[in-house]
Amino acid sequence: MNWTAVPLALLAYLIGAVPLGYWTVQRLSGKSPRLASVYNLGLESAVRVVGAGPVLLAFAVDVFKGFLAVYLARGQGLETAMLLAVAAYLGHIYPPPFLAPERPFRPRGGALLIGLLAGLSVTGYPYLQAFLPLVFALIVYALTGYASLAVVTMAVSIALVLMFLPVSTAAQVLGWVLAAVVVWRYKENLGRILEGTEPKLGEPAPLPGEDRVVCAFMIHPLTLEDFWQSPRFAWLRPLVRAGLVKQAWVERLAERFRPMKVGEIRGVRTKDGREIRCYLISAPLLPHQITGKPELATRRAIQGARLAAELGATVFGLGAFWSVVGEKGLKVQEAVPEIQVTNGGAYTAGTVKAAIPQILERFEREGKPLSDVTAAVVGANGVVAFGIARQIAPLVGRLILVGRNLERLEKSAETLRRMVARKGAKTEIVTTTEIPAIKEADLVFTATSDPGAVIFPDFVKPGAWIYDEGVPPDVDPAVKEVPGVRVIPGGVVRLPGEAEVNLDLRFGGPDLVPACLAETMILAAEEAWDRKSLGGQTKSENIQFFVDRAAELGFEVVD
Repeated sequence: MNWTAVPLALLAYLIGAVPLGYWTVQRLSGKSPRLASVYNLGLESAVRVVGAGPVLLAFAVDVFKGFLAVYLARGQGLETAMLLAVAAYLGHIYPPPFLAPERPFRPRGGALLIGLLAGLSVTGYPYLQAFLPLVFALIVYALTGYASLAVVTMAVSIALVLMFLPVSTAAQVLGWVLAAVVVWRYKENLGRILEGTEPKLGEPAPLPGEDRVVCAFMIHPLTLEDFWQSPRFAWLRPLVRAGLVKQAWVERLAERFRPMKVGEIRGVRTKDGREIRCYLISAPLLPHQITGKPELATRRAIQGARLAAELGATVFGLGAFWSVVGEKGLKVQEAVPEIQVTNGGAYTAGTVKAAIPQILERFEREGKPLSDVTAAVVGANGVVAFGIARQIAPLVGRLILVGRNLERLEKSAETLRRMVARKGAKTEIVTTTEIPAIKEADLVFTATSDPGAVIFPDFVKPGAWIYDEGVPPDVDPAVKEVPGVRVIPGGVVRLPGEAEVNLDLRFGGPDLVPACLAETMILAAEEAWDRKSLGGQTKSENIQFFVDRAAELGFEVVD
């Protein structure tokens, strides 16, 4: 290899960087290639969205681009050809700003790799040996149906064949560099293969239609143990348990990952016969990372919304701690207007509204009159918890409001006192920032956004009933050991149909989900975009809308 290879490599990089395939699809179909990506939807679904002509022509021009970039090395030797192949691939996946679309498309380069292989076959890589990687790739594609796995096989095969050729070490090293870059670029697709959610030949990804709706929901691990549910991270588990890898290292690694599709909820079918498919998207941040690094969390939520749109979803839901990110979804919606965003607050409040009367009725039937009961609401500074306080205030004898901001809490208490007085009740309402004050309560309602438990056995009166709306749960598991205590999980909804999911969402079964996820599905089914939950305000008419439509579609509140 000589110094003339350097300008040739730069030219190959620029050739690879020209987004010919992107421009072709955009010009011929009039649609955004981001929303018809073969790498997200699979070939069949992409053809369905933009048509066979634009997809095939885009494929062809990318093949030609790869061939041209490597053909520059004709007569320069295989080392130079491999250098140009690496440079062209890097240009394709990491183009300079002046050649990239407004927001980088993040292509994978499968067609380009075929062009690179064709170029290598006329610049020093023997014809027969150049044919082998393509044969291996086609065999893998035929056996597995995964185009992404076939592309990775082709890249690794190029490097392997080089090991058996009488070529320089530099050429062999460059072959493995190309293979490593391809594997890295396809890491998301490989992860989906492990999790069983990657589109494969003959199984096109579901797209919205008359009898099907598609949505996406952003989740996160509640504890480090949740990391191991994903096969792409499971290999770390024994290393962490053996002390060879620290939890802090895993957390720092998680902060580097962009959102990824980690699961799907299938088999949901409404009473009117429509299928609802929900993609589960995760940026693997733990609760304390989301609350402690709000800018990072907002950036990841925005990236998650973009991925959801590229997967074909019409609605993107923010679950658990994601629901408060970016001003409770407002910034996410502003950044990604091509998809509807909701934080799920309306139906969450609706499930609480529906469940509270039934809980109060059962409690009074099994215990003492509500007028003699002391109740407590933990997290009363929040919208959901204050809504509970409004419901129960006129019915109980004494109400303890627990929150972090005493000044705001007292203003809320004054509002409740005026409401109680108008209704002719004589409820005593007190405020405190001390959670142990609930020791006096017969009934406890809790809905906080704390990343860990806030109610422990020492805080609880024997025989008390506790309605836990927190996600993760506000009630420590040991509380159930207190004599007579009954813990009732809140905001849990049973899905219609026969739901299947590849992850344990920690709600008791594949058909049991949080209300915020159910709201995402209902919103997608009804296309009632003006009802979505964004920001801190939740309109009462929207709450009632989701309660009514949920019942009509077959969603059931679990109490």
